[in-house]
Amino acid sequence: MSEAADPGDELADQVSRTTGLTPEDARRVVADVLAYFTETTEEYVRRRHRELQTYGVRNDEIFARLGTELRHRPVRSPALSARQLRRIVYG
Repeated sequence: MSEAADPGDELADQVSRTTGLTPEDARRVVADVLAYFTETTEEYVRRRHRELQTYGVRNDEIFARLGTELRHRPVRSPALSARQLRRIVYG
């Protein structure tokens, strides 16, 4: 067995072995999970704002929802007010 190049490779091998996913699919899943956990608060707020706007959600509801979502994310951010969230999105 060859030595994995990095922990992500080792994790992808484990995911492939235990789930039946192809090695390519397992690498893609691991990459998605790692990206999720390394996304900054600002990146998350901007991405979710765009996603929710796509579905026609109004800004007041978006910023309230974002405040709640940020409190429940695995990688927590400080509590942000609606004004701070707006500033992240609009500068």
